[in-house]
Amino acid sequence: MSGGGFALALTVFLACAVEAVEALTIVLAAGTTRQWRSTLQGVAAALAVLAVVIAVFGPAVRFIPLTSLRLLVGALLLIFGLQWLRKAVLRASGFKALHDESATFRRKVAVAEQAATGGRGIVGDWYAFTLSFKGVVLEGLEVVFIVVTFGANQHDLPVATLGAGAAVVLVTIVGVAVRAPLARVPENTMKFVVGVMLTSFGIFWSGEGAGMEWPHADAALLVLVPTVAVAAIAAAAILHRIKDGARANEEMVP
Repeated sequence: MSGGGFALALTVFLACAVEAVEALTIVLAAGTTRQWRSTLQGVAAALAVLAVVIAVFGPAVRFIPLTSLRLLVGALLLIFGLQWLRKAVLRASGFKALHDESATFRRKVAVAEQAATGGRGIVGDWYAFTLSFKGVVLEGLEVVFIVVTFGANQHDLPVATLGAGAAVVLVTIVGVAVRAPLARVPENTMKFVVGVMLTSFGIFWSGEGAGMEWPHADAALLVLVPTVAVAAIAAAAILHRIKDGARANEEMVP
């Protein structure tokens, strides 16, 4: 695998691992609190929907001119990546609470325990079914978007699919083994890294789509990625100092 292929696989792997961890938390909350059979039925139905989405929209990407595709996808990745990066910077600076899968799991369990019981047709527990279905579909659509956009732009859909598949399989195996939310996974750090990577690729592909020729082609990412990372770290440090200053001023007020 080339350096570009490795970067592609690693970016897709990390992004999809984050989505898989969040989907796993929802599925575990539904299964342990309600009914595993209905929960797994919801997961199966969600996977079927995602398969249809891939079958319908995946091949259509090939008919979009490469320049237009890179401009469109680059812009979307910039929006997507900057959202992740903004939240990661706010978490690192203390302006936003760190994401805690254990706390999320407890909230989902509390809501599930209070929800009404009852089924429909072959589904014994409709709430467990819909909870797992919606969770897997929403997180799965983001995985599909990441795989299709990265794979189509780099003309390497198999590598993107391999990265996503490895992430989903690994998270699923670990989740089944521990039967608990993966609280020890450094999700906040992973989101920061993914935000940097998505933003960097978004800048790179937007530039190419607009007709820009990057120096040394794909090797420009070796400069672009660290630059975005340093800028994000600097922003987090500045915001952290601002927050500390505001806290000190509040403590000085009688």
